[in-house]
Amino acid sequence: MEHYFTSNENLKSEFRLIEYEYNNIKLSFLSDLGVFSKDKIDYGSRFLIETFLKNNDRTFNNVLDVGCGYGFMGLTIGKVLHCHVDMVDVNKRAVHLSEMNIGRNEVDAKAFVSNAYESITDKYDLIITNPPIRAGNKVLIDILAGAEEHLNKDGELWYVMRKDQGAKSFVKKLNNVYNLELIEKSKGFYVYRAKKH
Repeated sequence: MEHYFTSNENLKSEFRLIEYEYNNIKLSFLSDLGVFSKDKIDYGSRFLIETFLKNNDRTFNNVLDVGCGYGFMGLTIGKVLHCHVDMVDVNKRAVHLSEMNIGRNEVDAKAFVSNAYESITDKYDLIITNPPIRAGNKVLIDILAGAEEHLNKDGELWYVMRKDQGAKSFVKKLNNVYNLELIEKSKGFYVYRAKKH
């Protein structure tokens, strides 16, 4: 079974357009077969982004979106907050879509292939992720705990996870890495903000 977090070069292409609006700021995204939530913005990503935007008044100069898919989260933050965004995914098709969507939405961003933080050399004010649950616990820990060494001193990690997919058990695993705060929950999805100790 090919999951959306793998890179399948032989998959055929069927573009579709997804539109989104936040506070009168309009964005549009090209999506395709072989990427996560290809037909619509998934509820977890949307809930994470909207919770983040309404619970923040600080300045983020550079942002990293890990597991970016076609770029919804990173590009929405970049467009609304006027900041630079790097977007990474292990899936080459997702990265290619993100590159196209950077141009469509005129955001200061770049997208590139990276397995979690393998290709990352910078540090960020914000790392945001809707981690690929089906990739397994090791990948999730790599993404969530691994963010710490790529955050600036006062940087923040924001992520979303479903209660029934282990949100609370991950809090226990991450408590020795971060000060964790549950910001909001809805329909079984939990949005957390994590700050370095």
